[in-house]
Amino acid sequence: MLAKRDHGKERCPWCLGHDIYIEYHDKEWGVPVTDDRRLFEFLVLEGAQAGLSWLTILRRRDGYRRAFADFDVQKVARFSAKKVDSLLKDEGIIRNRLKVESAVANARAFIKVQQEFGSFSQYQWRFVDGRPRQNAFKTLRDVPARTDQSDAFSKDLKARGFSFVGSTIIYAHMQATGMVNDHLLSCPRHAVVGRMKLKERNK
Repeated sequence: MLAKRDHGKERCPWCLGHDIYIEYHDKEWGVPVTDDRRLFEFLVLEGAQAGLSWLTILRRRDGYRRAFADFDVQKVARFSAKKVDSLLKDEGIIRNRLKVESAVANARAFIKVQQEFGSFSQYQWRFVDGRPRQNAFKTLRDVPARTDQSDAFSKDLKARGFSFVGSTIIYAHMQATGMVNDHLLSCPRHAVVGRMKLKERNK
């Protein structure tokens, strides 16, 4: 894990204040992801976050992995109404019926995308022309909540039957999975993530 300071540079300030945030920032946020299981995980978690803090979701991440079959999209797509009812009693996740039902419906839509494009990754990365976009923001105020690319991605997902995929949620998904590098220039991870290629996605 990076020290708080690294040659005069500091981490992105949004992650300071909690070890879970710091570890996520230092190891995952902004790293390019092409593994479909991981992409499905982030879609479910970003949808669950709606109206909540990301820290709330990270604290329940293990609960989500357990409840949603370690994000095996084929298994989640087969969840029955009875299974959904049981998940609404699971204190390890956000017990919101709309969000849980959305995760199951999105799994089914996710599989259709895989069938059409060969993988969800091939579909997703089309929205940034197959390479991470390297931004150069100096402050958190400079970081957008949505972009033209997230608008297009969100609109296409909705047309394919996905829910809880508004443009702001999808931009957060793009940040998390490395489609954009939104580490601040002052953060030591900006340069580290900027050097990563898609083949290095899960190192």
